[in-house]
Amino acid sequence: MKRIATALLSAFFVCAGSLSGYAYTPTEEVKKSQKEFASDRFGIFIHWGIYSMFAQGEWYLNYGPKAEEYAKAARGFYPADFNADEWAKAIKGSGARYVCFTTRHHDSFSMWHTKQSDYNIVDGTPFKRDVLRELADACRDNDLKLHLYYSHLDWTRDDYPWGRTGHTTGRDSLRSDWPRYREFMDNQLTELLTEYGPIRAVWFDGWWDHDEDKVPFDWQLEEQYELVHKLQPSCLVGNNHHQTPFPGEDIQIFERDLPGENTAGLSGQDISRLPLETCNTMNGMWGYKVVDTNYKDTRTLIHYLVKTAGLGANLLLNIGPQPNGELPAVARQRLKDIGEWMQVYGETIYGTEGSEFKADWGTSTRLGDRTFVHILTPDATDIFVPVKGKVKSAVVFADKGRKVKYTKKKDGIVLHLEEMPADIDFVVELKTA
Repeated sequence: MKRIATALLSAFFVCAGSLSGYAYTPTEEVKKSQKEFASDRFGIFIHWGIYSMFAQGEWYLNYGPKAEEYAKAARGFYPADFNADEWAKAIKGSGARYVCFTTRHHDSFSMWHTKQSDYNIVDGTPFKRDVLRELADACRDNDLKLHLYYSHLDWTRDDYPWGRTGHTTGRDSLRSDWPRYREFMDNQLTELLTEYGPIRAVWFDGWWDHDEDKVPFDWQLEEQYELVHKLQPSCLVGNNHHQTPFPGEDIQIFERDLPGENTAGLSGQDISRLPLETCNTMNGMWGYKVVDTNYKDTRTLIHYLVKTAGLGANLLLNIGPQPNGELPAVARQRLKDIGEWMQVYGETIYGTEGSEFKADWGTSTRLGDRTFVHILTPDATDIFVPVKGKVKSAVVFADKGRKVKYTKKKDGIVLHLEEMPADIDFVVELKTA
């Protein structure tokens, strides 16, 4: 039975990804983008679509409404307060260096002027504006890299093969037509990668909709990844499939968990050698939900950013804009607060390598011969740091003239703080030989 189970598992991954034996070698353009991406360390995720009209989150269509009734919301979607430049300035002010925007979520509504369907923000709403084009221009003007989220699954189109979600929307499961749906997706991706300027990454989602199929589903990812790389040779491919990366992917994504953790049940995969990114929410939902006002406080968000960097990964922090096009006031305040912290401590985050050790009190990041000790939750004024190499000096990062006493130990040093830190993150900079 064990041999049979192993064989079936192997067959599943061959068919599910269609990438077994696929030899992928990143180009120099991709390698350059990977290096730049890994250096950025902080980005903002934007989940926005007509689901914001219902104020029940981005999965609302999956939980009962018929697609035909749901689609009527498009005729009332008029985000009069949308201002791409204001978004970009607020995001830039947070210290984030890139934006990932949901071009098309599982509900099938496209947030750009696609020619593949009139179910889009220009042809299907009274707003008549291409918000993706405006955001792409604003990101360029504010020196923010643009990433595009794109859903592999669809709860509205009959040609999308029946998966494990979207069963109550009124689709006809007998009319699935994978070649037609695949052509639709590839045509949309071609639009996105040829008409909106440089796109640094495509962030796929939805592979997991077919992870329970009796007959393993072939997504034909190899050809789609090749299309992305052909259209924009420096564009990175990521896939939120909750698996160890497939060949052709350039970054590894973790959802609602730090790499190596699996508290949400979505990130038990092995950690690859690719650049890493973890995505998480500011409150509870990805898309706007009117009753979800339980925002994480600034300290919690900064700690998450620091811990992510300490693991050598990026944080993609989500905001769900309101139906009128504004970023929620609390989200804007969190961006401002994080930005003020990053103005002082960004040097300890950008371009750094992750920590070589684990510690209950916090983490560390490294830039050349400088190690930044991030003391987040100390329980004493003496902090043991299992740092490698000879320590030449220790100073308070925010006050370089203030030395920190330390005692050398066989396997590291002990920092002797003058008092218990009250800072969100008390950072000590070590110079090592």
